[in-house]
Amino acid sequence: VAIKAAYGGGGRGMKVVHNSESVHEAIESAQREALAYFGRDEIYLEKYLTWPRHVEMQVIADTHGNCVWVGERDCSAPRRHQKLIEESPAPDFPDDVRRAMGEASVRVARSCGYVNAGTVEFLYQEGEFYFLEMNTRLQVEHPVTEMVSGLDLAAEQLSFTQDDIDLRGHAIEVRINAEDPAGGAFLPSPGRITALTVPQGFGVRWDGGYAEGDEVSQFYDNLVGKLIVWGADREIARKRMLRALDELVVEGVATTAPAHVAILSHPDFAAAEHSTKWVEETLDLSRVGAPAASAPADAEEAEPKV
Repeated sequence: VAIKAAYGGGGRGMKVVHNSESVHEAIESAQREALAYFGRDEIYLEKYLTWPRHVEMQVIADTHGNCVWVGERDCSAPRRHQKLIEESPAPDFPDDVRRAMGEASVRVARSCGYVNAGTVEFLYQEGEFYFLEMNTRLQVEHPVTEMVSGLDLAAEQLSFTQDDIDLRGHAIEVRINAEDPAGGAFLPSPGRITALTVPQGFGVRWDGGYAEGDEVSQFYDNLVGKLIVWGADREIARKRMLRALDELVVEGVATTAPAHVAILSHPDFAAAEHSTKWVEETLDLSRVGAPAASAPADAEEAEPKV
């Protein structure tokens, strides 16, 4: 079973229990972490899946009782329970399961009177799906849904019905974080961005949070930007993303870009045989490292970072 904090997310406070002897210790540990992170120590237990995929549904609901689902996103390449790569539609995903998951998402939103854009998250394994949580906001990975649906989710106030939704092609998003993925450690890499060149071209989108010269703080989220591509099918999108990553230039801080190249180039990912455990248990990042950060001109006078 998995023991999780009742409040919060991102895997904090979650403990996996493989036998009855370690249940009490895991409960106490999960409660301590939940209290430290969220100020409340309620926990719950759920079935632990050994090789799942993380699939989430985009929903939009208005104040008139209308609610639709706008396709799914596959987020099955995380590290430390935090997503690295997202794509839409989910590869090797049966249409009947897609439809059932979408309809279940609408029922979840309607049952609690939800209004606005939101995301209903599931784990999927061997033809079955299991409810995880609902995020009552527009998520970081929403651009891949926009790319395949042609909708502006940030502006949309539900001007369409379920039958109007037409999803086309395939979209992939990678998160360019200021982290060094060498050896799979993904260590934070705060500092000043001394150079930033983003890729261009058809089907390529950059949602940036930083510009050249900006400082990435060690105290806040280190997401430099999101790189999104669209293709007529998944293989075209995968290759277009590899080309875009090759064009991306970020200097001054290490980034997750080399890890994305390793993931997208791997035959497991190309065949959609990865899972939420794949990056940390299977992917070999021992030879992956970010290029050396360029030193600022006043490096000798700069205060050393800890």
